[in-house]
Amino acid sequence: MGYHALYEAWKQDPEGFWLDAAKAIDWVEPPKKALFDRGADMYEWYADAQVNGCYNAVDRHVENGRADQFAIIHDSPITGTKQKITFAELQTRVAKLAGALQAQGVTKGDRVIIYMPMVPEALDAMLACARIGAVHSVVFGGFAANELAVRIDDCTPKAILAASCGLEPGRVVAYKPLLDGAIEMARHKPEVCLILQREQHLCDLTPGRDLDWAEVCDAATPAGCVPVAGNHPAYILYTSGTTGAPKGVVRHTAGHLVALNWTMKNIYNVDPGDVFWAASDVGWVVGHSYICYGPLVHGNTTVVFEGKPIGTPDAGTFWRIIAEHNVRSFFTAPTAIRAVRREDPEGDFIRKYDLSCLRALYLAGERADPDTIIWAQEKLGKPVYDHWWQTETGFTIAGNPAGLEALPVKIGSPTVPMPGYDVQILDEAGQPQKPGALGAIAIRLPLPPGTLPTLWNAEDRFRKSYMTTFPGYYETGDAGMMDEDGYLYIMARTDDVINVAGHRLSTGAMEEVLAGHPDVAECAVVGVGDALKGQAPIGFVCLSKGVNRPHAEIAAECVKRIRDQIGPVAAFKQALVVDRLPKTRSGKILRATMVKIADNQDFKMPATIDDPAILDEIRTALQTIGYAQG
Repeated sequence: MGYHALYEAWKQDPEGFWLDAAKAIDWVEPPKKALFDRGADMYEWYADAQVNGCYNAVDRHVENGRADQFAIIHDSPITGTKQKITFAELQTRVAKLAGALQAQGVTKGDRVIIYMPMVPEALDAMLACARIGAVHSVVFGGFAANELAVRIDDCTPKAILAASCGLEPGRVVAYKPLLDGAIEMARHKPEVCLILQREQHLCDLTPGRDLDWAEVCDAATPAGCVPVAGNHPAYILYTSGTTGAPKGVVRHTAGHLVALNWTMKNIYNVDPGDVFWAASDVGWVVGHSYICYGPLVHGNTTVVFEGKPIGTPDAGTFWRIIAEHNVRSFFTAPTAIRAVRREDPEGDFIRKYDLSCLRALYLAGERADPDTIIWAQEKLGKPVYDHWWQTETGFTIAGNPAGLEALPVKIGSPTVPMPGYDVQILDEAGQPQKPGALGAIAIRLPLPPGTLPTLWNAEDRFRKSYMTTFPGYYETGDAGMMDEDGYLYIMARTDDVINVAGHRLSTGAMEEVLAGHPDVAECAVVGVGDALKGQAPIGFVCLSKGVNRPHAEIAAECVKRIRDQIGPVAAFKQALVVDRLPKTRSGKILRATMVKIADNQDFKMPATIDDPAILDEIRTALQTIGYAQG
């Protein structure tokens, strides 16, 4: 069955579609019904079933002939070490850690915070929680103490699993002082902390609270898999909220197992036994869905990477890992590929490695500009698939179902909606827009299995954040359009559609034009306050390595490109050449923060910012054209 027939089959019988997909999961008690309507736009999937997430990710593969297959490949160019762990070995590790948690009184429904770097033990921790029905909440290792404290108070963990340190190029980040500071600040106090001592930095343990990870695992009695209801929370993942307070996205156990398993073949085109690599961090939703659960549930080998796209040691790291570990499908963020392209514009490093094993490159996390996609297509000689989803959804809203039917790529579009998602483009009154018209992207309820059913302890905020703007729809917060063929185009966050003298314009469209300049490696466009026009666009561009032309000349060419390709209506008059753009650790550009700097507004330092010093550089650049003067 091709894409269009399958999508239509889902539309005709959504419950039948997802009950059929559920047959690929091993159940303690299989679901008799798929969808449960809880009223007031609240839904749950497979609530009548009993299941265990860890059993599906680990034990069933050991029992069904994959015991000696590698489950995890850990590759750390920072430490120069590599480790391969079979499914049988992973089962032993996880069962022991789960037993250690049980010995400390952690039971089904208790919360556990995981504060870890990119090491195999981070996956052990997630799976150990799933094994005993504890609800995990992963917080980036090295996250600021006050941000960790906020999460401790919100989810009230009984235990915290942490490492002594994380490693960045050229530096060691000590986690223990941050953990201690967070617990001191938090009103809620965890009963126990298990600390993984890494040889790069050993830490002192706090008597009466901290235990040595290795010691307690060695002494533990292995734990079995505890059945949980299909609607039992698997995890809480905090995402930044517009109020500054993080939102705890909840993921129910059964739905995410079914949905993720379905995507591995249909979207990412991998078969059980293939090596799949998502170059992300366990602190992001990509790490949950496609480093830990998705690949392992499907019987794939997953790569855990401790490094950076460039500088560990060079712009060839991605390609070395793909060639060395026989990676079939590779998933990363556009910003990572832009960083590689900026360092290696001619693709010299790509040619050093045999990438014949690689079937396709998948991009998500932010808009993939056409220039980056074209560069990757040309240099890799492989399909490049942009796809679009969110922390809240947990898996692809719109993508190219390459394992089902590889649809023609339209550069600039993440392709088409996946089964489960009835995507609509709405105007401000909530009316559907014609093909080609810009509007708010919304999804008709109910959302499919694996998506958020609510926010942790914040049902009212859940409704207010996602359900009130367009009754009967989930509001994505993104703006875009759909063409005559049903291809979706994500143009900007709704907040990034700017109003210039009454004209609604997409900053994303302007960024596409700037990215097409031959000297521009990366760019961002933001709308700043303008007394006459309401808002005015300003472009920030980073240049490719080796470009040494006058910046004023390049800036003038950028302004001309916008005028020629979008028109005078954009009122685009300012382009600033900067060394770097402020980003989150996942690579999202902090456009809203840039606007506040330009407009002299107070702002809260984003918790996930990669390097706060970049904001000072942006402020200085803006001051040269008369902004950010306060």
